[in-house]
Amino acid sequence: MNASGVVSSTVHTQDVQTEHSVWRTSVFFTILMTVLFGLAYPLALTAVSGVLFPHKAAGSLIERNGQVIGSELLAQGFDSDQYFHSRPSAAGNGYDAASSGGSNLAQSNGKLVQRMQGDIDKLSAENPGHPVQIDAVTTSGSGLDPDITPDNAYFQAPRVARARRMALQQLSELIRQNTQARTFGLLGEPRVNVLELNLALDAATK
Repeated sequence: MNASGVVSSTVHTQDVQTEHSVWRTSVFFTILMTVLFGLAYPLALTAVSGVLFPHKAAGSLIERNGQVIGSELLAQGFDSDQYFHSRPSAAGNGYDAASSGGSNLAQSNGKLVQRMQGDIDKLSAENPGHPVQIDAVTTSGSGLDPDITPDNAYFQAPRVARARRMALQQLSELIRQNTQARTFGLLGEPRVNVLELNLALDAATK
């Protein structure tokens, strides 16, 4: 009885010690991974990117005369006929970087159909005889897509040319110069950054 009791007590003690060891290892591993991948890795990546890609790491901000006027990554709303317009936005009240998101309306939703048809009618009146580009009447998933298709830019060119009293050929050349090719020649589609195009437009008409 005594020998059996000693053996049982010893096994129980070993089980408790093993359980405590597993808990200590688990807690230590969790803390270590949190420090490494939750703090050290992001800080190191931020530091390296700040050295190698300072413009992108800072948010791809665009400055004029020492003042930040926007980012290459975020769309802005342009209402004037003298500027190229971004895609429609359902982010907040429109182009709200703090409320990124789409409308989440189905294709059969009456509000979406009515809004899109209204935009199509308006754009068709601005440039009769030319097909309205799909990205001119649809919102992106984020509501903050900074780019439009070259076809959309060329579609808007007659309106901007009339408002600016510019030659359409000059404006078309400006669009061509600000058209970005596919990334690495393979990824994505050709695109035009609206903010950069409008800044180039202002610079060309000073």
